[in-house]
Amino acid sequence: MSLRFVTRSNHAYLDYPVALALMGLPFLLGLGQSNPLALWLSVVTGLAALVLTVLTDHHLGVWRLLPYKFHLAVDLLVGLTFLFAPGLFGFTGLDALFYWVNGAAVVAVISLSAPEQGVTA
Repeated sequence: MSLRFVTRSNHAYLDYPVALALMGLPFLLGLGQSNPLALWLSVVTGLAALVLTVLTDHHLGVWRLLPYKFHLAVDLLVGLTFLFAPGLFGFTGLDALFYWVNGAAVVAVISLSAPEQGVTA
C-alpha cells in the first residue's frame, strides 16, 4: 500500500478552503505582531492560491489553463517558503508557528500526492 494517497481530486477539494483560510486566518489570529509581513504574506499567498486553483487543470478549475504538475510545484515552493519565512523575516511567537505549521502541512500534502496514472509530463 502506497503512502501517497492524496489524489488530484482530493487536492482540488482542499484548494479552495485552504486559499480562503490563508486570507482570513491571519486577521482572526491577529498575525503581524512580530512583523506586519506575517499578516500580509499569508493574505497575498491565499489570493494567489485562489487564482492558481481557478486556473488549474483539475475538475474544480474554472479555466483549466495550468497543468496540475505546475500547481503542485507552486504549492511545494509555497510550503518551503512558509517553512523558512520565520527565520528570513524574523517572525516569532504565533506568527512563526502559523508559518511553520502551514508550511509543514503543504509539504506533507505534496509528499503524499499520488502520481497520476496515465498522465505524461
